[in-house]
Amino acid sequence: MEHVTIDATDRRIIHALQVDGRGSFSRIAAVLGLGERTVARRYQRLRSQLALRVVGISDARHLGHLDWFVRMRATPEVVESVGAALAGRHDTSWIASLAPGTELTCIVQAGLAGTDGPGTVLDQLGRRKNIASLTAQCLLAPVAGVGGWAGRLDALTPQEQAELAPKSAAFNEPDARFAPTPQDRRLLRLLAEDARTSIAALAHQTDTPESTVRRRVSEFIEGGLLLFEVEIDPRLYGRTVEAICWLDVEPAQLAAVGKQLATHGEVAFAATTTGPTNLLAILELTGATALHDYLTNRLSTLPGIRHAETALTAHRTKRAGPLLARPRAS
Repeated sequence: MEHVTIDATDRRIIHALQVDGRGSFSRIAAVLGLGERTVARRYQRLRSQLALRVVGISDARHLGHLDWFVRMRATPEVVESVGAALAGRHDTSWIASLAPGTELTCIVQAGLAGTDGPGTVLDQLGRRKNIASLTAQCLLAPVAGVGGWAGRLDALTPQEQAELAPKSAAFNEPDARFAPTPQDRRLLRLLAEDARTSIAALAHQTDTPESTVRRRVSEFIEGGLLLFEVEIDPRLYGRTVEAICWLDVEPAQLAAVGKQLATHGEVAFAATTTGPTNLLAILELTGATALHDYLTNRLSTLPGIRHAETALTAHRTKRAGPLLARPRAS
């Protein structure tokens, strides 16, 4: 990462991939007015340097699950070991330690109440005696960052975005349920590792006919189960400070505050939650001064915010997709 840089053309390609994670290089090139080889070469450069990855995310609501934002306090040694253990699980994402290293946060996908038995990650964390405190807030509904972080979605015109949007996209019911088969689950895990894996490769790795894989991927996308996220280090956009913000908002102003957060380029993600605070936001900023300015000049002007707590992330262990094993040096 220390030698990776991106320019305006890279940003346009990255934005295009967020619009359609499986869009072909030829289609992206045609809309952006670039050569197909240029698009492919720039994507492969960032991908090979582990700076960019398109991942497929399974929407918890369509699986009958819930997303929980977990926050725990412990000694730095426990925080490090628990974070490493959680990072290897398929049901965790967005794992980060908070400065000065005595707290850990992550998102856990778990079954509904009454269906999550012993052995699940929430149950295991609750039984650990070396964790000083543990809280879990249910993420009720996302209000910002849906379809990507606004801070890096300004490289394309509205017309270009409309041309790139998947033609097969259809209205989907938020509460529609999927009952994935074992093959479906294997397919979803492969797409979580790399959403741009070809149909032929997916068919080979799941031992499923290509026609079936193509149909199921389309059904996942059109039904709203499969979402795409472009993973890229915010530092490539000059955002060197990441903060988590817990907001206590008057219920009557919750919707209005959420709509405003969705327009803020500093907000990578925000959702309403259960718990003592009812709105959670993850911020990406250019520095500590930018965080000060955001809190005092933008956040403070929103109506109904009674209290705000912020914490800086010290280290981001995992983002949206699963960790990939790095090849061993020969």
